[in-house]
Amino acid sequence: MTTTEDQPTTPLEMLRAFPAGFAWGTATAAYQVEGAVAEDGRTPSIWDTFSHTPGRVVDGDTGDVADNHYHRFREDVALMRRLGATTYRFSVAWPRITPQVTADALGPVNPAGLQFYSTLVDELLAARIEPVVTLYHWDLPQALEDAGGWTSRRTAERFGEYAEVVAAALGDRVRTFTTLNEPWCSAYLGYASGVHAPGRTEPAAALAAVHHLNLAHGLGALAVRRAAPSARVSLTLNLAWVRTEGTSPADHDAVRRVDGLQNRVFLDPVLRGEYPADVLQDTASVTDWSFVLPGDLELVHQGVDVLGVNYYSPTVVRAWDGSAPRAENDGHGNSAHSPWVASTDVEFPELPGHTTAMGWSVDARGLTELLVRMHREHPGLELLVTENGAAYDDVVVAGQVHDVERTEYLHAHLHAVLDALDAGAPVRGYFLWSFLDNFEWGYGFSKRFGIVHVDYLTQRRTLKDSALWYAGVIAQNAVPREVASLRA
Repeated sequence: MTTTEDQPTTPLEMLRAFPAGFAWGTATAAYQVEGAVAEDGRTPSIWDTFSHTPGRVVDGDTGDVADNHYHRFREDVALMRRLGATTYRFSVAWPRITPQVTADALGPVNPAGLQFYSTLVDELLAARIEPVVTLYHWDLPQALEDAGGWTSRRTAERFGEYAEVVAAALGDRVRTFTTLNEPWCSAYLGYASGVHAPGRTEPAAALAAVHHLNLAHGLGALAVRRAAPSARVSLTLNLAWVRTEGTSPADHDAVRRVDGLQNRVFLDPVLRGEYPADVLQDTASVTDWSFVLPGDLELVHQGVDVLGVNYYSPTVVRAWDGSAPRAENDGHGNSAHSPWVASTDVEFPELPGHTTAMGWSVDARGLTELLVRMHREHPGLELLVTENGAAYDDVVVAGQVHDVERTEYLHAHLHAVLDALDAGAPVRGYFLWSFLDNFEWGYGFSKRFGIVHVDYLTQRRTLKDSALWYAGVIAQNAVPREVASLRA
């Protein structure tokens, strides 16, 4: 196995330093890495059902085994320690904790499920790595989907109860609990375009899911604060840097509409206690929003102690003239159904320049813009970059993976974080996505985001060059000013 020994140290004058105490981490999600889907009492999630449905996932891949992290977590934690990571963001699989949950009752708590995460937390702390726990990263118990899923407020109510169970069990050792990861994906990709579990294509259901996910955050935040009063509550959003290269009023209105659907429909109720009026008006032809009951917004408006920002690629839009074929290069999978509810006159043009293996354009400026925007609109709110990274077609050659493009991507985006810090944004840490190559949702194992290569047949882990480079960044708490030497 490749090691991090004998990595060169960059002279200080060639570095840009991060603030003292800056958190350096990596991230994963339960269904993407754990495997062991039928062990120790776990019951099926919507992703088990979705991935086992023919035609839903590339090559018919499933997360049944994935990286077998459930059995190999000690090896993986040791690798994180070797890299020098100071924190690790992982998610808890709800179906492991209350495997008999129904819409009407949480059901009994599964001791084996809680024990796995408790042991993982202890292993991390022993390695001097701070755990950051995400309570929901898309693996909804299938029984709840059968009763309506996120279109039902009962799912949000059960989530609050589940969150309290986990916070009570881990809150003596975990300082930060994230309620939800990327509710935009859960709502729109799961219920509008159907490219994610549960695979529904119902625009009105997607907007109901938006609200009930927001409600779940509020109920979850209250639950965490009851069960673990000293812990911080977080929410992670995949905020979009929405821009247009067009000049018409219609082009700029397209920016407003997409920004509303992706960003403000989650930010405003959580941080301001209200839904954006323009989003309600834009979507009035789809739903009357009557699922928002009296008192809901007060429950949603719990705020956060720290906001997680996920960023990969820019979102470029323009008005569609209705004549040429509508460009749909939004980076969110192929479907005859759009995730952009009530926005059929908006299109997403293909951009020139470098793209990742996902087909996503690379533009690090968006990360700076989003962090500075959050600082400007919500001054004093602490920020974490909770996901940032890139997929490339990695190949192991003589026991090494020379992923220069990923390292260049990381270099540019870490400079973008520094630019935001220079502008005053209170960014406290950075979590690289992903620690391991893993099950990449609808793309199965065909896309590799990890800085650690995984041979899925043997489960052998190999540190990629990007991991060695990241270890150097962590060690010096600084990033090299220049990146040209990477291709030397």
